[in-house]
Amino acid sequence: MKKKPIFIFIGVSLLWIIGSNYLLENFVPPRYVHLTSHMKEAFYVFIAGWFFYFSLMKKEQLHASREDEKRLATLINSMVDFVNFKDGDGRWIEANQSGLRLFQLENVDYRGKKDSELAEYTDFYGDALRSCERTDEEAWRKGTVTQVEEIIPMPDGSSRTFDTVKVPLFNDDGSREGLVIIGRDITERKEMDKLLKANQQRYKSLFDYNPELVYMIDLKGYITKLNPQFESVTGFTAEKTIGKHVTQLVNGQSQKDILKALSSVVNECKPNISEIHVFGKNRNPLLLYCTSVPIIVNGEIEGIIGYGKNITDIRQTEERLRRTEKLSVVGELSASVAHEIRNPLTSLKGFVQLLRMEDKRHQKYYSIMLDELDRINHIVGELLMLAKPQKIQHKEADIQTILSDVTSLLNTEATLHDVQLNFTFLQKKLLIQCEPNQLKQLFINLIKNAIEASPKGGTVKVYICDSGSGKIMITVKDNGCGISKEMLERIGEPFYSSKEKGTGLGLTVSFKIVQSHNGTIRFSSNAGDGTEVVVELPKHSEAMAKQGNILQEA
Repeated sequence: MKKKPIFIFIGVSLLWIIGSNYLLENFVPPRYVHLTSHMKEAFYVFIAGWFFYFSLMKKEQLHASREDEKRLATLINSMVDFVNFKDGDGRWIEANQSGLRLFQLENVDYRGKKDSELAEYTDFYGDALRSCERTDEEAWRKGTVTQVEEIIPMPDGSSRTFDTVKVPLFNDDGSREGLVIIGRDITERKEMDKLLKANQQRYKSLFDYNPELVYMIDLKGYITKLNPQFESVTGFTAEKTIGKHVTQLVNGQSQKDILKALSSVVNECKPNISEIHVFGKNRNPLLLYCTSVPIIVNGEIEGIIGYGKNITDIRQTEERLRRTEKLSVVGELSASVAHEIRNPLTSLKGFVQLLRMEDKRHQKYYSIMLDELDRINHIVGELLMLAKPQKIQHKEADIQTILSDVTSLLNTEATLHDVQLNFTFLQKKLLIQCEPNQLKQLFINLIKNAIEASPKGGTVKVYICDSGSGKIMITVKDNGCGISKEMLERIGEPFYSSKEKGTGLGLTVSFKIVQSHNGTIRFSSNAGDGTEVVVELPKHSEAMAKQGNILQEA
């Protein structure tokens, strides 16, 4: 190929010399032969120079093209991505070493062959190559840059995923010119994405399905995320609470406590455990045992995550256990003291009565002594009731009849205190399983306390309500001086009373009666606003229910 232009040049030169000389000798006048001969030589030199210049330019261009081709080959062979150039018929023009190694074609003369033809050289990758040919046709059909994920099997049984970009090239007339294919191995990225999604799902499951309340807070104290358990604990929806400041969920001292806890997490970069008082949707107080930990990303604290456990019932149970322990201690003390007091008390009362009959001058003193001895005897009786477990015989009784008897009994005392006692009846019988005498003692204690707490001209209201859910609610309400918050917390404790001569055993006995009937008793009061006591009793006690189940099974 290199000698052919030289031969052409020599042949053309000989033709030019012979032909031009022939023309000069036969057709040019003698006086112009010399001039024409010089012009012919000059023209030949010009044409020869142009030919050599053109040859040198082509040689330089060819050299530059080969250099560019060499650089391009070096570039694509150094790439870890699979690079392939095909012509308009899908035949391989050039491929880098990564692509050849991928399909095990290093020792195959691939140029000018289609994928389906190259598939014959490798059994393992035959299907993969034929699949590439089909995706090439889809790229040609779309006529635009196409990006697809192709999965290539490996001899070791694994597979590699390639993010393949196919760029179709067209001539001006719309015919196919070529196809550029670049495939990047994204297997590790896909695995990382898969692991990331799995971790996100685990985190989401841990967050959403956690039985405890889970929260996320930013560094400014605003709530950024809450799990669904938040609504079941507080009654507020998570959507309406997210974006609020944490202090909006609490008030008073709890605001300082929660800010102190969050500040400790951020400043000390360590977990904080604290008990926070919050309010539910119905303003019911809740106690949350909160564990807060810092969210650290790249060594920096980005927020706080934690969980809150509702321990309201646990604390109430602990309080009831403490009261039960106190009752147990009182009972043990009562058992050892009450009998020792009652025996000499009987003797003292007998002698005082004897002296009263013989000494007419000091009757006033004897009356005072007998009253005080009766008071001591009454206290001893209450102590014995706490000390000795009472066997309760439940029977069916009308709760309204019991309350009617109690109000009739206490009407006289209410009149003496200038207090009006009102009892609102329901126009139906309300039968419950109970021990009537104990309930009478319970309501005598509650109504008598209400009468004594009421001012002159005051009113004590007693009304009853059937909740319709198997429970009866009895309310005793006065308009007296009320009870302070501190006293409410200790109400029902043995020997704790706000009365000057009170023993505190009356309400202790009342609490025990309500407990033995599987009921509840609640006090609500504010100093100066009177007191309301709500007793809730089931229509059928557990003991009667168990007896009924035994009879049904028999």
